[in-house]
Amino acid sequence: MSFIKTYKFALHYVLKLAGISPRKIEIEPGTILNFWAPTEATNTATAARKSRKPAIVFLHGFAFDGILTWHFQALALAKDYSVYVPDFVFFGDSTTDRTERSVVFQAECIAKGLKKLGVDKCTLVGLSYGGMVGFKMAEIYPELVESMVVSCSVVALTESISRARLDYIGFNMWEDYLLPDSVKGVETLLQVASESLPKLPNWIYKEILEGISNYREEKQELLKTLVISDEEFTLPSFHQKIHLLWGKNDRIFDLDTAHNVKQQIGEKASLEYIKRAGHLVQLDRPFTYNDCLKKILPSLSSSKPTV
Repeated sequence: MSFIKTYKFALHYVLKLAGISPRKIEIEPGTILNFWAPTEATNTATAARKSRKPAIVFLHGFAFDGILTWHFQALALAKDYSVYVPDFVFFGDSTTDRTERSVVFQAECIAKGLKKLGVDKCTLVGLSYGGMVGFKMAEIYPELVESMVVSCSVVALTESISRARLDYIGFNMWEDYLLPDSVKGVETLLQVASESLPKLPNWIYKEILEGISNYREEKQELLKTLVISDEEFTLPSFHQKIHLLWGKNDRIFDLDTAHNVKQQIGEKASLEYIKRAGHLVQLDRPFTYNDCLKKILPSLSSSKPTV
């Protein structure tokens, strides 16, 4: 068994002890989403609606699936919150036979999955690509999304933002960076995204490459629909409180980007950054990130965690 499969097997056991279990949900014929969710919610949606714990939904970035991205946070918050960690379509164990590849489609899928799990209101925590999906969910499902924590993301990836950030990290296309085809490419991906992750053995990079390569063609299509023209972008008016939690040394979406996002959203947004952390802020400084979440979440939501 590979290292990553072994690690995820161990995670499965530890998460189960924390009351979080995986479940595949057919949200419509041909579209199946994998959710890590409270064990009682995987048994019945009614149980989820009766839960006194506020719901928090973690939305992953483009490199890894949900639980590899957010396992530190899921374990840290499971005691006081109903934690949900979905895999986006074409990541992890989520698939579809539909041809849609847009951020809107991902947002719709997550919302439908949460509804089937009995989640009526939630706070979203989104990283990078997950932040963009989260912003879209907040826009089209305001009754579902009560508040948001967004890390290292933008409201939408416009052509001007895309070009500026690609130029900065030294790539021509997002596909070249996010869908590497070699061990060296995976190493570069993580070096750019992380401030503190150590250099890993090549055989681990090779395993990561195998995971990234799953649904490669579909992921290429996701990236092609991700960038929109500046003229096409219309800034939504968010009613939710939105806290921007950034890695100070993020090279992909830097602090200037964070301040621009805050300015776009306006008075509903607040911003803080974590020192010695890059784009993968939740992995670079997991304990600091968790402490920040525990302080932020009660201030964002009208639903308080049980004590």
